[in-house]
Amino acid sequence: MKILQFPLAKISIAFILGIVSFQFFKPHPNWVFGGLLFCLLLLLLSHFISKTKDSFKIIFGVTALLSSFLLGVSTSVIHKENYNPLHYTNQIEDYETPHFIQLVINEKLKNTQKNSRYIATIKSIDKHQSLGKIMLNIKKPNQIDSLKIGAELNVVGILYKNRGSFNPNQFDYGKYLEKQNIYAQVYAYENQIKLIGNEETIWSRFSNFRTKIIRNLELSDFKTEELNILIALLLGQQQDISPEILKDYQYAGAVHILSVSGLHVGFILMFITFLLKPLSNSKRNSLLKLIIIVVSLWTYGILAGLSPSVVRSVTMFSFVAVGTHLRRTVNIFHTLLVSMLLILLWKPSFLFDIGFQLSYLALFFILWLQPMLSEIWEPKNKITHYFWEIITVSFSAQIGAMPLSIYYFHQFPGLFFVTNLIVLPLLGIIMVIGLIAIVIASFGKVPLIVAQPLEYLIEIMNFIIHWVATFDNFIIKNISFNKEMLFVSYLAIIFSILWFKKRDFKTLLLTLISIVMLQFVFIYTKFKTENTDEFIVFNAKKHSIITERKKDLITVYSNDSILENIDNNLAIQSYLIGNFCKIEEKKNIGNLFYFKNKKILIIDSSSVYLEKTKPDILIVINSPKINLLRIFKKWKPEQVVIDGSNYKSYVRLWEATCRKEKIPFHNTNEKGFYKL
Repeated sequence: MKILQFPLAKISIAFILGIVSFQFFKPHPNWVFGGLLFCLLLLLLSHFISKTKDSFKIIFGVTALLSSFLLGVSTSVIHKENYNPLHYTNQIEDYETPHFIQLVINEKLKNTQKNSRYIATIKSIDKHQSLGKIMLNIKKPNQIDSLKIGAELNVVGILYKNRGSFNPNQFDYGKYLEKQNIYAQVYAYENQIKLIGNEETIWSRFSNFRTKIIRNLELSDFKTEELNILIALLLGQQQDISPEILKDYQYAGAVHILSVSGLHVGFILMFITFLLKPLSNSKRNSLLKLIIIVVSLWTYGILAGLSPSVVRSVTMFSFVAVGTHLRRTVNIFHTLLVSMLLILLWKPSFLFDIGFQLSYLALFFILWLQPMLSEIWEPKNKITHYFWEIITVSFSAQIGAMPLSIYYFHQFPGLFFVTNLIVLPLLGIIMVIGLIAIVIASFGKVPLIVAQPLEYLIEIMNFIIHWVATFDNFIIKNISFNKEMLFVSYLAIIFSILWFKKRDFKTLLLTLISIVMLQFVFIYTKFKTENTDEFIVFNAKKHSIITERKKDLITVYSNDSILENIDNNLAIQSYLIGNFCKIEEKKNIGNLFYFKNKKILIIDSSSVYLEKTKPDILIVINSPKINLLRIFKKWKPEQVVIDGSNYKSYVRLWEATCRKEKIPFHNTNEKGFYKL
């Protein structure tokens, strides 16, 4: 791979490894900055010596990579907000009592059934200067209209620290928030919130301008579903798209078009370039064109919310525009690497964003693989050539994104190429008319001559995507795929492409080795699955779920309402996918279990149990009216487990009793699932 021969590629890899390593080791800032300073001095020294002594060139290269690594660590340290003494995590000692918080709204999130949600920055807590990002949840129903970006609020509420996933193999939302520098959430009712003003920033002004555009579009008599798709396509706001529509786009393999990315920014660039064509190509006008293009791209990027895919696209197209202006050949791989480095220097947390990862992988494979595929067949007919380009680009992007997409979402849309063939030409027309509609909506209501054709085209696109999504047999769901499989899959894909490009013995050997490694990972995973038995008490709100696993077969114990909808139960499905298992039986919960020489007694709401049972483990479910102290006088279990179906007041009493009797107590509401 020629790209790996670029010094910038090696520097980028070292920089990324530095960001990743920080997440695992969390080194002290003094050591990090001291090490970086030492490496930079050594780099400078080795650079001057290497001019006269060739042997020092190796030292210079190694020092450069080490400096890049430490720069990645340093960037993470600088952006780690809770290292600041004024951060709220370093100020609050009591997380159980309400606090008086002054904050500013930064971002509007998608609402849940129970809460309106926002990202906010804290300015003070209990009238003491503070800083840091939190998530604000306003309980529904409320009369508060959607708060503007920049709104300053006084909130009285309890701060809740992020909690990890409480069931096995589930997405750890708390860890995800922590990577975004959000360490707590506050829940408040409407009467606990007071609007005290608005903070004017460039972000708030752009946000309010976007709100104005959306309001004018709403006044233009668009149908709700079509309007929400238009807003997602051009303004990057997906909050109001219905779950049904979103599912159709996912199953059809077209969800990427709802996220503003290179496809959309490319259309914007073409549109602006077309508008600027009347200007002559004199030196002065050429510079003016460049300024207009770059400013327009970044204005659109800010307007679309500066998501990772938007930032990547705008940065790359800005470099392309500058290269075109300077009349220099732009190495697109260099542009890709530079844009990634600049973005991660600005915001290293983007590295862990799914959109950022998929965006760069898809683009890299399009730039690398698509030219090879397009050489397989070169149709002379322009229309055939156009559709062949769509197929090769779609296939290249899908090959690059497929392992990561399966790892995160555990499904694969088999008809993605059909969707792209039909939808992408239509999307081009929608983007052109949509841009005209957005420009008009910046000043007022969109006329029917623009609004109606646009609405009709989006309606057709939704219909096509829904039609493709109905072919369930082509949607592969619940795919088990772990990290080891992810990394080895990419090795196999990369070496296979290298062999396709250069068919010699070395690349063939590497390809075969990577395929054998992939087979070994599958065999090892199968062996591990076949040699695992476990008994798990899940944490389910107001319900009890217990699983007994023997090899890859699971028996699920719960009540009828849970068992009837087990295919839609997120906790169970995540466990099955994460452990390569399947359900063998579904049963109601009994009172006595035996697992690996352990006797397990379950006391439910009936409060019935055999006094002579003498269990090793006691599990209490559904809030039985029992006196644990009286039970412990007859026998003492090794462990008491309380699940999420019990009343909190009962749990507190039982916990106090266990503490008094020195019996280990496991509350799934606090510690998560219990595994034996």
